[in-house]
Amino acid sequence: MIASRIRKEIDEALYAFVDRQRPLLGDVSDDLSPLLTALDALLSGGKRLRPAFCYWGWRGSGGDDGAELFTAAASLELLQAGALIHDDVMDGSDTRRGQPATHRRFEALHDDSGWRGSAQAFGEGGAILLGDVCLTWCDEMFQGSGLPADALLRGRPIFDRMRTEVMCGQYLDLLGQARGRRPGGHEAVEAALRIVVFKSAKYTIERPLQLGAALAGSDSVEALSAYGLPLGIAFQLRDDVLGVFGDPARTGKPAGDDLREGKRTVLVALTLERATAEQAEAVESLLGDPALNTAGVELLRSIIVGTGALEECERMIAGYAADAEAALAGASLTAQARDALAELTVTATARTG
Repeated sequence: MIASRIRKEIDEALYAFVDRQRPLLGDVSDDLSPLLTALDALLSGGKRLRPAFCYWGWRGSGGDDGAELFTAAASLELLQAGALIHDDVMDGSDTRRGQPATHRRFEALHDDSGWRGSAQAFGEGGAILLGDVCLTWCDEMFQGSGLPADALLRGRPIFDRMRTEVMCGQYLDLLGQARGRRPGGHEAVEAALRIVVFKSAKYTIERPLQLGAALAGSDSVEALSAYGLPLGIAFQLRDDVLGVFGDPARTGKPAGDDLREGKRTVLVALTLERATAEQAEAVESLLGDPALNTAGVELLRSIIVGTGALEECERMIAGYAADAEAALAGASLTAQARDALAELTVTATARTG
């Protein structure tokens, strides 16, 4: 009941902000309407995890319910939207949340309209610009949330650092795919974990939780890392497993799409660390092939399972989740917040998409 109410408040704040922005784009040109259509489609999905963790960081630190906090927390969905749009362009993804990826929407608009030039270039350019708009609006929504100036001042360093960290993590991900396999066995696993930390774990759970606590004036912001960071890592490791073995009806992406995109995840790094020369050759030849068919996906899945990489990744997820649960038990938060965060721990690491 509480979770659904929070989701409703977050959605209302998010959609109200976007609605207030529509006239601004309309004043510029009616030709900008496809940007809003694409953004509306993307924002209609998602679990709203980042605003939820921000909310409970606030409430757990003694903050009261209020529209201003929901607005500040909802701004994180615009950060997420911008990051996803840019990520899909870099990965060449076709779908997101069960719908065409944003750059594919703009590519189709170009094709359907019979315009000149490259539809692909137009699609990617349009998506990059919409992602930039989301990042701009994220800042505007946070700063204009209505929270007191002293609260915003406390939260600003975390808010700014979070946005920088996710961009750095995205670059490391891009770099990892470009480099391909790196020698050194476990070194590749550590490199993949670093990407997990900065591209996902921090801005999904640790920083939103700390942001809420800082906005409320908590003096134990840093201590929340002991819960937020391991849970964020567990969350992304679960997402990586689902990207290979998940049900497309739940994940919103075709089966094995992460394999086609060549993502150098911890799961892949663990596979290569344990693979025979023949298995490693098969992984390297198939990973990142956009035309990878069902048989290729199944072969890669069988290698991942056969090397014990899937089992090890599940062990890591359980270990990080256990670390988070132990830290939560001793966290300086209200009992209601601890209970809510315990439920979010299960949600973030669930085996279903």
